Amino acid sequence: MLVWTIYDITDDRIRSRVAKICKNYGLFRVQKSAFLGDLNRNEADSLALECEAIIEESDSVYVFPMCEGCFEKIKLIGEGFDQELVSGMTITKIF
Repeated sequence: MLVWTIYDITDDRIRSRVAKICKNYGLFRVQKSAFLGDLNRNEADSLALECEAIIEESDSVYVFPMCEGCFEKIKLIGEGFDQELVSGMTITKIF
């Protein structure tokens, strides 16, 4: 399933660690604080737990699924990410 991970983290060190975790799960950075990729339910849960373990109480990390049909209905205003990276294909994870 497609999974968005979006965060608001004040500390640079923690923010970098969360970004690294997202990349380790094979997610693509689509904005500075937003990642998107193909994860199964267990991977999404593990990602959330890893992020929860390192963030501060005032920080937030959202990990939520998006169906393919909803993804195709995204309306983009301005310059965005290349939807072809994740649309209609299985994303391979490189560790």
